[in-house]
Amino acid sequence: MDTTTALDHYRLLGRSGLRVSPLSLGTMTFGADWGWGADETEARRIFDTYVDRGGNFIDTSVNYTNGAAEQILGRFAKAKRDQLVLATKYTMARDPANINSGGNHRYNLVRSVETSLRQLDTDRIDLMYVHAWDFTTRPEEVMRALDDLVRAGKVLYLGICNTPAWRIAQMQTLADLRGWSPLVALQIEYSLVERTVEHELLPMAQALGLGVLPWSPLGGGILTGKYSAADLSDANSADVAGDRKGVIASIGHLNARSLAIADVVGSVADELGVSRAQVALAWTLAQPGVVSPIIGARTLAQAEDNLDALTVTLSAEQLQRLDVASAVTPIFPERFIGRPMAQQLIFGTSTLQAR
Repeated sequence: MDTTTALDHYRLLGRSGLRVSPLSLGTMTFGADWGWGADETEARRIFDTYVDRGGNFIDTSVNYTNGAAEQILGRFAKAKRDQLVLATKYTMARDPANINSGGNHRYNLVRSVETSLRQLDTDRIDLMYVHAWDFTTRPEEVMRALDDLVRAGKVLYLGICNTPAWRIAQMQTLADLRGWSPLVALQIEYSLVERTVEHELLPMAQALGLGVLPWSPLGGGILTGKYSAADLSDANSADVAGDRKGVIASIGHLNARSLAIADVVGSVADELGVSRAQVALAWTLAQPGVVSPIIGARTLAQAEDNLDALTVTLSAEQLQRLDVASAVTPIFPERFIGRPMAQQLIFGTSTLQAR
């Protein structure tokens, strides 16, 4: 399957007319405040390489590296601000001791936007995400507050991350019915080691006009062959993010199944003479609804390797091997409705040509 492209072969973001690059530059690695990121000099080299190749879509968050990521990005972006689409997020607490510095409510949203505008040293946020659902704030409050910020010109487009599909559908319906600004982007974990999003989130995104931006398309480094059986861990405490391995363990991917999938990625990479990271990214780019996977490099070499995934072509046979190795078990109601007996009960003995 030919998926080759380039950073300046832009794509539309969901139902919007906004043009973005087919790989996004993530900045959670900008700054060393969390103990494992890139210093400002290396971050600058990564940023310049991405932009010089035609990349225009950069992802950050108000809380990444305790605010340093936005500050560093703001300095880098200043001279080329109108060439770039800057996406940031709110929800995560900026002050762990202040209960209202986190969450989806209007108070935190407004204060987070003010903080991001100051840290990014910009007059607007091009794409504003709800970073995660807090399971306490009403969807009407969130969508109305986001719409107010769009009307005020502080935010241009809206997106959402890490939220159940039914809740996103409810929020999008509210926006459409009330004439509020709709969601145009969905950022979710999606990779060969995390495909459960295919059950509900990906079909929902395609039906409701949200462009999909996968985070951690390399499975936190597992798909690059970085980890082995000696690294298997189920660590899940609140303080495991002190190193990168702890972060990956905390989201549940340091397991034998992930390593088996990584082995198949390695065999395909050997056949093509490319890196494992490039194979993993090429697979993600080939999936329906995916607009722009987010890469998060800590070194220039990693960034350049990731960007070269845009030139990798996976054959139909290689895609099938990767799909089989990483397949997830269907869940209800698909598990029931997709079986032959249920299909015949719905359609009889006739054949319906799908659109």
